[in-house]
Amino acid sequence: MATVPALDKPPAATAPAPVVHRRKGVLSHWRLYAAISPFYLLFLCFGLVPVGFSLYLSFHRWDGLGAMEWAGLAQFRYLIGDTDFWSSIGNTLVIWALATFPMIFLAMVTAVMLNSAVRFKNVYRFAYFLPNVTSIVAVAIVFGSVFSTNFGLMNALLQAVGLDQVAWLNTPWGIKAAIATLMTWQWTGYNAIIFLAGLQTIPGEMYEAARIDGAGPVQTFFRVTLPLLRPTLLFVLVVSTVTGLQSFAEPQVLLQTTANESTFSGGPDHAGRTMVLYFFQQTFDNNDFGYGAAVAWGIFLVVVLFSIINWRLVRRRGED
Repeated sequence: MATVPALDKPPAATAPAPVVHRRKGVLSHWRLYAAISPFYLLFLCFGLVPVGFSLYLSFHRWDGLGAMEWAGLAQFRYLIGDTDFWSSIGNTLVIWALATFPMIFLAMVTAVMLNSAVRFKNVYRFAYFLPNVTSIVAVAIVFGSVFSTNFGLMNALLQAVGLDQVAWLNTPWGIKAAIATLMTWQWTGYNAIIFLAGLQTIPGEMYEAARIDGAGPVQTFFRVTLPLLRPTLLFVLVVSTVTGLQSFAEPQVLLQTTANESTFSGGPDHAGRTMVLYFFQQTFDNNDFGYGAAVAWGIFLVVVLFSIINWRLVRRRGED
């Protein structure tokens, strides 16, 4: 008779090994911190420390060589009543308005045209973006020739249609118009690329629905494209405000002054003296580093104020 082999007993269940939780301190990740440390070290040396020193310097009188003299809030009190500073703010705002609003309009139109283009899209994008990567000094020199009184292209066009010459770089409004035109030419292509990126995020079904409802191109733009493009418009407006209110190289190079005038004077009647030009004039021409630091913080507050105003206005219209 065959015997049934005995079945092996299942192995006894063993208790799981205790999990040991090791506390990892900051030093255990030192390689990761070392990898990202160059950025923070550079930011500390060339960003945070200079900003802090400029705030400290704004409370002192200093010519850059001698000992610092504590001035308290005297620099800022003088800044509030400084008519030249307020005049530079007015010049900056006028130039910013003359440059920003036409630039945004042209950039948006250009972006719509690029978005509807079928062939050579990349070539067009490169061509429109090229002014932004061109040296501003070279561009300002070219525009100085364009707006020259005797041999400039603008006056040649005016004479061609029977109008008189305009001393663009010798009159207050001519100076502002020349600087604004230069800034518009420089930044239109850049912002057109930003608008183009925003347009490409709009679903095509939205345009198909608008066409089915009988909307024309103009209605489609104002009822579909513009509302959905509002976040991009807000970004462009804020960035244009920050860059426009800090304009320096454009008026400084475009308005070549005589040997008897400061290189930061802003041309005849100081019509092109922006806030940053005024800062350089006080700091390096007058060797008043303390007051120059106070001017720099005044510029910072003006830029922040107008950026917030633009952001709130565009956001409020979007909520409406």
